[in-house]
Amino acid sequence: MNGGIALVTGAGGQDGSYLLERLLEQGREVHALVRDGAARLPAGVVRHEGDVRDPGLFPPLLRRCRPAVVHHLAGLSSVAASWREPALAAEVNGLATVRLLEACSRADDVPRVVLASSAEVFAATTTTPQDERTPVAPASPYGASKATALLAARVHRAAGLPVSTALLYNHESPRRPTSFLSAKVVAGAVEAAAGAAGPLRLGNLDAVRDWGWAPDHVDAMLRMGDGPPEDYVVATGTGRTVRDFVAAAFAAAGLPDWQAHVVLDEAFVRPTDAAVLVGDATRACEVLGWRSTVGFDELVVRLVRAREEATGR
Repeated sequence: MNGGIALVTGAGGQDGSYLLERLLEQGREVHALVRDGAARLPAGVVRHEGDVRDPGLFPPLLRRCRPAVVHHLAGLSSVAASWREPALAAEVNGLATVRLLEACSRADDVPRVVLASSAEVFAATTTTPQDERTPVAPASPYGASKATALLAARVHRAAGLPVSTALLYNHESPRRPTSFLSAKVVAGAVEAAAGAAGPLRLGNLDAVRDWGWAPDHVDAMLRMGDGPPEDYVVATGTGRTVRDFVAAAFAAAGLPDWQAHVVLDEAFVRPTDAAVLVGDATRACEVLGWRSTVGFDELVVRLVRAREEATGR
């Protein structure tokens, strides 16, 4: 592993929290950019506060930190939220990333860069599974903003900046907030098993997603900080429907008859939704030596057990 200082943006989220822990385990000096003082960081991490929408944020931050590698995870992470605020998604996920890449390319000590991208850049494709050669075809403001960042990274890479992009497929952990579908479903299953009143309201159950374990995906990004600068799909290669996820979560909670607890609600159906998002991670496996270690069934059980423990149910 390469040494040197690591800077992580978006350090207060699920992936950022796991990444900080892994970098500290390596004995690295770790700096974290968070939006405000509310984010909790592990002991030993140097905190920096700032808004990625600030055009002047990155150059002085890089001068203060002098990182050997920048892991850029900051951004609007919700597809649904991007439909409510498409301009915000474009600014935070797209324009802010362009500014970061420009600042890194002009830094006195040019760092390696790892960008957290998304399978949503392929949402309108008819190709399954998707890999790094799949044409970019977003189907939401979120996907479009991530596509902007991806294409900007490719341009800067061609100009000499050592930047990798992690094309991340769905990845879950107990650290996901319930604003995400997986955590919402798990919370609903555990609450239903405890006798909570009211159904779980969901949208499209037929969408197919590639669900992985978040620490595995973070491990891939960590490896990108040392590997050849390229685009890397990070996925399990196995697709399951939202219906499969719901059934597995309720079964793990002791409620195999999940249909009695779920109501389909048009309010949760997106204007457009990718039918099948399944990734081919061959490049990450062969180049980085990465592997997905947690299968779908085990993943769902882990999430349910963690929720039960956290709520005492």
